[in-house]
This record gives sequence, C-alpha cells and structure tokens, in this order.
Amino acid sequence: MESQVLELGVKFLISYFIGSMMGAMIVGKLRGGVDIRTMGSGNAGGTNALRTQGFMFALGVVIIDVGKGALGAGLVPGLEIPFVGIDPEISRTWLTLSCAAAAVMGHVWPIYHGFNGGKGGATLIGTMLILGPKLILVVLLVFAIVLIVTGFVGLATMTAATSLSIWLALTRLPADQPLFIFSVAMALFIIYCHRSNIQRMRDGTENRDTRVMLFAKAASKGNDDT
Repeated sequence: MESQVLELGVKFLISYFIGSMMGAMIVGKLRGGVDIRTMGSGNAGGTNALRTQGFMFALGVVIIDVGKGALGAGLVPGLEIPFVGIDPEISRTWLTLSCAAAAVMGHVWPIYHGFNGGKGGATLIGTMLILGPKLILVVLLVFAIVLIVTGFVGLATMTAATSLSIWLALTRLPADQPLFIFSVAMALFIIYCHRSNIQRMRDGTENRDTRVMLFAKAASKGNDDT
C-alpha cells in the first residue's frame, strides 16, 4: 500500500510541476518579459495571448500548454523513478488519469507563478491526445459550433468539455468508466475555472469575438444591403 501511494504521489507531483510551466510565461520571457496576466482579461491562456499579443505568440502558448498535458498523461505514468519504481499492484489506468488531472491543475494553479495560471482548456486537450485521440474530434466540433454561434470562447470551452462526458456516457459506458469519471471531474473543474466568464455573461460584459460569428456576419451583410 505504501509503495502504491508513493508512486502515485510522486508522479502526481511531477505532472503537476510540468503543468505549472506556463506557456504564456515562457513565450513572454522569450519576447522580452511580456506578462499577459497584466493585460486584457489577466488570464495566462491562449485566448488572452491572442487578444493581447497576436497569433504567433498565442500559437506558442497553445503548443506548450497542449504539450505539457500530453507529457503529464503520456510520459510521467511510465517513468521509472529511482527509489520509487513501478508498483504492479497500482492501476495503470487510474495512475494515468491522476497524472493527466495533475497537469491540468498545474496549469490552473502553477506553483512557479503564484498559483495564478490559465483555465485548463488547452492542457486538457493535451491529455486527451493520449487518453482518447479520436474523442478530440467531438470536443473540437462542439467548441467550433458554440464559438461560431455565440462568439464566447469561455462558453465554447465549457460546452466542449461537458460534451465529452455526454459522448462517453452515450458511447463508451460501462467499458470506459474510469475515463468517463475523469471527463466529468474535468468538465466540472473547467466550469469552475470559468466562473468569472459565467458572471460576465450574466452581466452582459463578457468579451464576444464577432469575427468568428457566422450569424453576426450574415446579419451585418444583410444590414449593409438595406
């Protein structure tokens, strides 16, 4: 039992530390010390990076944030760590899911940056590259539809995360119960991290990207024609 707890605890922490390496802070340092947490929404994620620094900066942020999710879920569970080892009695599935969750938590609460990080969406996508690559198509499709209809990135992220749980419930249960439980926990976590977005939507002050809104463009074109 002690060896199981030791391996789980150590690998959970390693994934958390990997998740704490913020793409926004790394790219910002390479760009001369830019800290996007002092700009725009104050969030250290890809959306705020895009709004405040442009496409290439945001691309670098997203690549790093997705990559660390993949590392947490794909590399860390199988590491052979001196004095820790690999315990054959511990579930590899639950260990992997725990490491994946730790990477997302590290992104949201990074120990290197005063526990002030992003909202977890990109890092969660990175974990799904390992846990269920085909499921990413469902998530991205829902994200794109909600974004195009509403223009709200936060709403699209929350809906996409929730859609994963619904899809798994309809197509993978009871066989993939651990992944379903993980998806529900992460969906609730993502919603919690976006609570400020929810409040701003209720107040009518949330940023809306009309450039990606299909119906907004159609309405605008109709107005131009009249």
